[in-house]
Amino acid sequence: MSKPKGFEKPAGVRDYLPYATQKLRAIEHQVLACMSRWGYRQIMTPSMEYYDTVGVASSTSDQKLFKLLNNRGTTMVLRSDMTSPIARLASSLLKEEPLPLRLSYHANVFRAIEEEAGREAEFFQTGVELIGDASPEADAEVVALAIASLQAAGVSTFRIALGHVGFLTGLLEESISAEQTDVRETLRAGLLQRDYVGYRETLAKLELSPSQRLELEGILRLRGGREICGQALELSASPLAQASIMHLCKVYDVLEDYGVAEHVVIDLTMIGDFSYYTGLIFEGYAADVGFPVCSGGRYDNLLQQFGRPAPATGFALKTNRILDGAGGLKPEEQKTVLLVYTADHRQGALREAERLRAAGQVVVTMLQGSEEASQLTASHAYGEIRSFGAEE
Repeated sequence: MSKPKGFEKPAGVRDYLPYATQKLRAIEHQVLACMSRWGYRQIMTPSMEYYDTVGVASSTSDQKLFKLLNNRGTTMVLRSDMTSPIARLASSLLKEEPLPLRLSYHANVFRAIEEEAGREAEFFQTGVELIGDASPEADAEVVALAIASLQAAGVSTFRIALGHVGFLTGLLEESISAEQTDVRETLRAGLLQRDYVGYRETLAKLELSPSQRLELEGILRLRGGREICGQALELSASPLAQASIMHLCKVYDVLEDYGVAEHVVIDLTMIGDFSYYTGLIFEGYAADVGFPVCSGGRYDNLLQQFGRPAPATGFALKTNRILDGAGGLKPEEQKTVLLVYTADHRQGALREAERLRAAGQVVVTMLQGSEEASQLTASHAYGEIRSFGAEE
């Protein structure tokens, strides 16, 4: 492999120029402030974790992990999500704090497979975890906060799609025998990839009763409003599927009381792309963006891997996608004041700069006569240019 040039960077990572950085920080600030108003406290975790703990618990396949060895030969990983590190934190440093815990974060995460898919190998997430509450009220709170967070980020047009892992699991257990686990996984993969043609083709190859085929094909039509709950209850008699839909219906009812149901659709074909999800799952889609701008769900079994069994739910905004394609906040353009001074008037100019900065203005100072000063005063890049002992 040839040596990379000095200006090159690895595939899948990016530089953020000043305007993009300003916008990213504005989104981060507004969203975290929104989460704080809902009672979520911000935490930070290290970018690097042990593979045998957080790496394994993350439910991210090895092909997606960035692995490295420390100087003792221990395998480490760059975090691939924030949920598993927070589960570790909640089970260790926060283990004495009473539940429920409400935690928020903004962090960069790393997934190697994103590079192969033409996406980013390093990207930013802003999210929350609500740990210790298994109720529909908790799920609804997290969904409502996701909606408030998208609005705080400046995303005006979006939809939140709700699903439930248990509904599809119950449906498959009722119709496909336990010996046919490969068939179940093929059907799951078809729904995960939104490959409904492939899903139907798999069904066509199976020996199913008319009622089983009706159930498994019927899930493709279960997308809409509150009425989907009733249709789903009629579709399957599986106790797990029924309990899942009843939970989902209760969440939807709470969202109506929040006054945010207009942003929500029920989509029972959605199954989530992390295996640690155990219940309600959801994704947020913004206009003109082909990928979700937020996603989340319930993961009641994850914390027991760290020795503190507790139900949990949460979500993450895909901050990069909001930055690049979903509108988002437009940071205020603050005009910069340029103070040009001679050596004799330096003290007065610098004190004036201090006064203006204390008042919230952006100020650049420059010694008169330098080549840089001549270029800057001619560039018209400043809202105001003031001279101290210098010629106008």
